[in-house]
Amino acid sequence: MVRPVSESYVFAGGLLERVDFRRRDAEWIAARLADPASRLLPVWRLAVPVREGAAPELTWIGCDRRPEQGPDPILLGVRDDRAHFALDVSAIADPVAELGLAGTTYPDLRAVASRLVAGDAAIAAQARHLVDWHARHRFCSVCGQPSKVGDAGHVRRCSASECAAEHFPRTDPVVIMLVTRGDCCLLGRQPKWPHPFFSALAGFVEPGETLEEAVRREVFEEAGVRVAEVRYHSSQPWPFPASLMMGCMAEASTEEIRVDAHELEDARWFTRDDARAALAGKNRDLALPPPLAIAHQLVRAWVG
Repeated sequence: MVRPVSESYVFAGGLLERVDFRRRDAEWIAARLADPASRLLPVWRLAVPVREGAAPELTWIGCDRRPEQGPDPILLGVRDDRAHFALDVSAIADPVAELGLAGTTYPDLRAVASRLVAGDAAIAAQARHLVDWHARHRFCSVCGQPSKVGDAGHVRRCSASECAAEHFPRTDPVVIMLVTRGDCCLLGRQPKWPHPFFSALAGFVEPGETLEEAVRREVFEEAGVRVAEVRYHSSQPWPFPASLMMGCMAEASTEEIRVDAHELEDARWFTRDDARAALAGKNRDLALPPPLAIAHQLVRAWVG
């Protein structure tokens, strides 16, 4: 069986069974947290612990090493009958020393994700996303009172009985599109990017929009190019902090570029040969995102 293309992307293809029905089972959660076989991923200031080696992998600890004070663990899922949790240990000054994580570092996730063993990057993305959401949503957005963690970390409930609003982890939909016209593709660059770096255009989906409408709007707003046909290609979780990148192929119906200086520094048409050479690292005038990013995969799919 051929796996969907998006499952081969970094941050996708998770190997944990998410067991939604277990999140509300307080007895089961308590038993798993007392089980020596269960594992905790100690997330520190949104970085995940990694043990370097021939194949770098996430560093887990047993529940017996859980700090006495701190947030409740967040259930990530189950694999081989073993429960896996994320634990925010940001309050600890030195988690490597205090948790006994010899040989472990807390690198930037984007720098190490593509080298992690299969499935670990997806777990890291899930853990980072949830820990960050909890840190940002400690108060009820309805009445302003403190909120409490529920369902093993997958909901927050207002502590005020007269409100009792429930809040769930957010995911921000983003369209990222490779716009093509004949044998050329449209790429743009932001002022902060080093030369000659370009990437596919992208933007957040607005309320009341379809993916196709968002693609057409964003391309016209940023580059002044009209888009006709839009085809969904694949998607990728992007936990910086909470996006779902939805990759599309778009066919331009106009060619003239009018760059919105508030959005981009530059936008240009590049030929298929230009893109092919850039993917091979042989184009001095064009650098593309690394394989980690879905933008890279969209260009690679178009180049063929």
